[in-house]
Amino acid sequence: MRGWISRLKKAHMLSVIMIFLVIILCLVAVLINRQKEAKQASENSYNMAFYELVDYVQNVETYLAKSLVSSTPEHGAETLTSVWREANLAQAYLSQLPIESQELENTERFLNQVSDYSYSLSRKNIYNESLTDEDLKNLKELHSYSVELENTLNQLSEDINSGRIKWNELTNKGTTAFSQQVSTNSLEGFSSLEENFHEYSGLIYDGAFSEHLTSNEKKGLTGEDIDEETAKQKVRDFIGNDNIKEIESLGYSENATIPEYNFSIKTNDESSINISISKKGGHIVYMNSNRDVNTEIISQEEANQKGKDFLTNHGFKNMKETYYLKQDGIVTINYAYTQNNVVIYSDLIKVKVALDNGEVLGIETTGYLNNHTKRDVSKVKITAENAKKTLNKDLEIMSEKLAIIPTEFQTEILCYEFKGKVDDKEFLVYINAENGREEDVLIITNTPNGTLTM
Repeated sequence: MRGWISRLKKAHMLSVIMIFLVIILCLVAVLINRQKEAKQASENSYNMAFYELVDYVQNVETYLAKSLVSSTPEHGAETLTSVWREANLAQAYLSQLPIESQELENTERFLNQVSDYSYSLSRKNIYNESLTDEDLKNLKELHSYSVELENTLNQLSEDINSGRIKWNELTNKGTTAFSQQVSTNSLEGFSSLEENFHEYSGLIYDGAFSEHLTSNEKKGLTGEDIDEETAKQKVRDFIGNDNIKEIESLGYSENATIPEYNFSIKTNDESSINISISKKGGHIVYMNSNRDVNTEIISQEEANQKGKDFLTNHGFKNMKETYYLKQDGIVTINYAYTQNNVVIYSDLIKVKVALDNGEVLGIETTGYLNNHTKRDVSKVKITAENAKKTLNKDLEIMSEKLAIIPTEFQTEILCYEFKGKVDDKEFLVYINAENGREEDVLIITNTPNGTLTM
């Protein structure tokens, strides 16, 4: 009897084990199938992005060709605006491809330049200006390059259709896999593009486009590269060695906008501070300390001065407060660099000031380090009085000054900045100081917690 029960138990256990094995095998099969489906879905997504890229590059080539024969500013503006739109869309799909290589990087660079240059020429046409011989020569070169790019991408599409290129493999293996997987024809096409691109990229354009846009140079990032130990000493100098109880390295961010060493600080009063120091030059990129601020004692004007003094003491001179936002007893103030009384909004630094005692709790200098350099502010060709003639007659002017403003195309424009009011709304209107064109209009929003623009 006991033996029979024992055999029954063994049989029962065996059945249970078999059931578990079957369940596990089923789960593994489901997971493998889902993984295959996900892999195929991503492959399809990448293929779709690539073919959209090809279509938009073809459109760029077509519209550039049309721009060479447009005879009126109106039609020229329409055609060049189409170039700008199609180039932007091509960039969007290019960015979805899972590979960073010199070949695709140059493609992105070209599309960026086509987009910016066509936009600048379309504005010429909008203002009823005909394109110069130099403009047409540049468009012809851009068109020639777009034809080469189109042909090379068509060759690359043959690699995809033949199964030679597997996007998911490129995701894992990167640039080396790209060179190994594409055909000789495609590589030769990209090599030809690279060679011709160096000649083409030397062109210097006026207006909203210029060669320096695609440079990786950080104009305000001066000095030699430093190591982590030197960066740590920079932290001690910035925070004050007497205030530091402990420094912990959080590693090096090589792929950050500005490559930087990151640290966590514990101060003698047990506060925590995060800070980043640039590898090049050892500049402060970011510092932040959080603490509760329960009372607001100092005024906005005092906070502005505290922030300005802090910047001056750390080597950031000639900074002027612009806009601010208050939250939880802390005010974040935007400071812009000034040169010869011209406000340069591109060179921006943000500073956090506690309103209980004026302590600076944070700083972020990315805009300044990316853009700071000496500008030519002498290109004023119209007077402020003539610039005012462009303004809406209902705008009640409250102040005026010269300013350099950044554009969405990463260029800069020297403008007259007019602050004014229509009814109860305040505006900032920017008039180009060289040609009198209206470049931008911002609405000023005044709230109990700050002054913002939109």
